[in-house]
Amino acid sequence: MDLLGRGLLVLALIVAVYGAVASLIGARRLKVAADGGPDATAFGALGGHGSAWVRSGRRAIYLVAVMTTVTFVLVEIIFIRTDLRFDVVASHSSTTTPLGYRMAAPWSSQEGSLLLWVWLLSLWSSLVVRLAGRRMADVVPWAQAVLLGLAAFFLFLSVFYSSPFRLSDTVPLEGEGLSPLLQYPSMMIHPPMLYSGYTLFAVPFAFAVGALAAGHVGSDWIRHTRRYALGAWLLLGIGIVLGSRWSYAELGWGGYWGWDAVENASLMPWIIGTAFIHSVMIQEKRGMLRTWNVSLILATGILCILGTFIVRSGIISSIHAFGSSTVGWQFLTLLAVMTGGSIALVTWRRGMLRSEHRIDSLLSREAIFLAGNVVLVLLVLVILWGTFFPLLTDVLTGEQRPWASSTWGWWVGPLALALVGLMGLGPLAAWRKTTRAQAWRQMRGPLAVGVLVLVAGTLLGGGGRVDVALALLFGGFVIGAVLQELQRGVRARRISTGEAFPIALPRLIGRNRRRYGGYLVHAGFAVLVLAVAASSAFKDTHRVHAKVGQEMKVGGYTLRYEGAIGDYRLKDQRIQKLIIGAKVGVFRGGKRVETIRPTREFFPSQNPADGPVGRFFNGEAATEVALDAGLTRDLWVAMQPDGDALVDVYSALDKKLKGTTAPFARGAELALGFVRLYAQRPAPVTFQVIVSPLVSWIWLGTLVMAFGALLAMWPAPDLQARRVRAKQKARIARDLGLAREQAS
Repeated sequence: MDLLGRGLLVLALIVAVYGAVASLIGARRLKVAADGGPDATAFGALGGHGSAWVRSGRRAIYLVAVMTTVTFVLVEIIFIRTDLRFDVVASHSSTTTPLGYRMAAPWSSQEGSLLLWVWLLSLWSSLVVRLAGRRMADVVPWAQAVLLGLAAFFLFLSVFYSSPFRLSDTVPLEGEGLSPLLQYPSMMIHPPMLYSGYTLFAVPFAFAVGALAAGHVGSDWIRHTRRYALGAWLLLGIGIVLGSRWSYAELGWGGYWGWDAVENASLMPWIIGTAFIHSVMIQEKRGMLRTWNVSLILATGILCILGTFIVRSGIISSIHAFGSSTVGWQFLTLLAVMTGGSIALVTWRRGMLRSEHRIDSLLSREAIFLAGNVVLVLLVLVILWGTFFPLLTDVLTGEQRPWASSTWGWWVGPLALALVGLMGLGPLAAWRKTTRAQAWRQMRGPLAVGVLVLVAGTLLGGGGRVDVALALLFGGFVIGAVLQELQRGVRARRISTGEAFPIALPRLIGRNRRRYGGYLVHAGFAVLVLAVAASSAFKDTHRVHAKVGQEMKVGGYTLRYEGAIGDYRLKDQRIQKLIIGAKVGVFRGGKRVETIRPTREFFPSQNPADGPVGRFFNGEAATEVALDAGLTRDLWVAMQPDGDALVDVYSALDKKLKGTTAPFARGAELALGFVRLYAQRPAPVTFQVIVSPLVSWIWLGTLVMAFGALLAMWPAPDLQARRVRAKQKARIARDLGLAREQAS
């Protein structure tokens, strides 16, 4: 299997390099033919030779997709079988790892994640060139070359630096296992979602390069790739939210966003992609901001590679990063080529990229969109600086010192608030120019909603902080703007058609899915902002060291430590993990609401030096949070046993077993006996208890955003009908052409 896998990777690399070269040759020959020929918009009009090279490059994309699919299936097989002959399996899985997590383990490794990257890229590339057909014939070959070039880069890494089929010198009796922190349901799909977003953003990046190279810099490439950009934005956003949920429920610190380097790495391309999706509307509507738009999507593609570099290189300390790496300088080289090439192309085509019009008024939709774009870019620059700031401190002081959360809030908070305010203004402003009287008529209704939300939040105790008050005001303003636009649209439709409201609303949205899908995204984001503001302003946090029977009062609840948990999990008669926890009664108004069970799980180490008993506690550990989530509030409880007491116990047991026969078999029995005894004789533990309101609305807001994005992506019925009619006309024209040829 190792020979088959390595052979497929080598063949895929050769095919990708060939396809990129063939596409470049075809693009060049088509360009030469177009310069001297009558028609440059279709392959058939230019003669067959250049088109043959392009078709060959397209087939190379399909072949790479097939070979990487088979290769990825082989990797899954060796993980499912726990084939410890392979280094990647021994390092990231074990016989005690559950099947579902063994299937997800490949992308926890550098080898598997690089293969996942190129596999997804090849699938998206195949879809794109298949759907492109003969449209944008001068741009597609260049885009093919870029996509195949990226695929060749990742295949090069998989072949020469990070092969998943490298065999171990000695086969271990047991693997190291998947990190306990990654054994969480959302982490099974979090990396694939992120990588799907990264790789799908490569499509508009490639077409932007192709448009610049071909000199086809109008809006055609934007119309062709808009849905791919929106799909990438959606998938990357889903990945970010899944990671945030994992952080909240699994890491044991009680937050959902920590400005970690890897979190930031995925957020930056998503923000710039957001700017691009909004900015292209100005180019389509008024022929403006061509240089800005192409620069935004080129920057998005570069930031996707930068995000992968941050995760894979391990240059910045992060709980998500993969430690030391062998592919750091290779990514830096790719980043340098992409950045330098992008700057060169934009500079070369700057004459063609001049705008057809200028902004007529600062009080217009295009001006507000541009202001929002500037804020988004400033956000990314701040995040980029804060992310790499630890590297600067490492150079100056020899120690990485990340920004504190307060520093992040001081820099990011004002920009985020400005963005929310502009988000509400954009849909209310008219194109070209809006008078002050018109602006006031449009704003007063949404502003009233914002004021109502602010007053409600203030009465509940959230008016003491300026940032929270502004978030409440602007979030309500955005929701008011969306509701007003929906109300006006439905009223106009009812007047013209006489339809009832339940019929008029869905038909209105269905006729203009892109517009109202965008409004839903705005509404969902406003809900998210309000939820973040509320959960930050009203959060009640307590950290208590408690004995059995002791009570804690937090956020209107009384929590009583009622007993201990001592448990374990076995697989194939081997200890998978030991579990130490607490039973906590939750009371409100003197009545028991529920009983929760926060735990701390210990996974065994494979290092004999840790001791016969100690090795079961010296491996990785994970906090299992007791989370009671509701629409109005979340009760979040984590526990931490006394670490010094644990060390004393297992150290004493290890000394007792020293010099005995079969100490490790006896050590497993003593470890199991210890957790049973712990349940009967509970020790004091440290609890962290957090009561946060409206956290669930963060996740609900993101669901609304996702639904809005899907709605905006979905073709409108009239567009589908036009496409069908166009195909019918093309078929009739082709049949008539054949009939004339036969008649002549």
